[in-house]
Amino acid sequence: MDIKYLKTIRAIAETGSFQAAANQLNYAQSTVTFQVKQLEQELSLQLFEKVGRKMVFTAAGKQILPDIARILGTVSEMKNYGKAAADLTGELRIAIPDTLLTYRMQPVLQAFHHQLPAVQLSLQMANCFTIPQRVAAGTVDLGIHYDVGGYGHNLAVTRLGQVPLVLVASAQLDPQRVNFQRHHQQVACAVITDDRESIYHKQFMTAIAARDIRVTNLLEIGSVEAVKRSVMSNLGVAYLPQFVVQSELTAGQLQVLPTNFAKQALMTVYVQRKNQPQSQVLTRFIASLSALA
Repeated sequence: MDIKYLKTIRAIAETGSFQAAANQLNYAQSTVTFQVKQLEQELSLQLFEKVGRKMVFTAAGKQILPDIARILGTVSEMKNYGKAAADLTGELRIAIPDTLLTYRMQPVLQAFHHQLPAVQLSLQMANCFTIPQRVAAGTVDLGIHYDVGGYGHNLAVTRLGQVPLVLVASAQLDPQRVNFQRHHQQVACAVITDDRESIYHKQFMTAIAARDIRVTNLLEIGSVEAVKRSVMSNLGVAYLPQFVVQSELTAGQLQVLPTNFAKQALMTVYVQRKNQPQSQVLTRFIASLSALA
């Protein structure tokens, strides 16, 4: 069995298509198709089927992905036998939400790169509800995110620490005009979010719905930094982890609006497969996550 065939299957799972995998691996699409067919013949398994105009994983293809990840991880670890930390090689694939990657992970990444400069990091921004699925499927080695619960039996979840959530508004806004503590009302204000499927946005919308509070508009913007700038421009309010907006709060560019919700914090966690070999690279990266606690 050719290891590069397994890498091709993993690339298809990561990118979502044969063509995207070919682009990532610098192959022609015909090469990807050939390698898939060769592996299917070797395994006597159909890994893909055509649905409409797309090739998608069969049930067997999905089930074999964690095994492929384990084999590739073992091969990578074998290449590191007897090496000092500074000489370790390989790739570590991590799924993480925008807020943690942009505002909390930079010191961790800097320290890890300093210790293991030859290791390639693939950081994939993803929604917290999809990250455990990627870990379970074997398309990433580790998931770092906010605790969403409902994890399968094959995942190990480790808590890192709590982060408070705050509702922020422009420093120009009169806090008497927008009151999210009063029940049964419509607030004449837009709620701005980077992802309406994020756990903190869902938590906010659930909390105000319980108070029978409605808002005039929902503005979804693709990045947290753009959300902050929109709030500072007084286009609306945003509910975010406090560390995301701490510098703007300190500088007086944003203010915290009182909410008095029953739950105003999120737990950060990391998730990995229980049957996943704990490589030297993964072990060292996990040790560096103590900075997030």
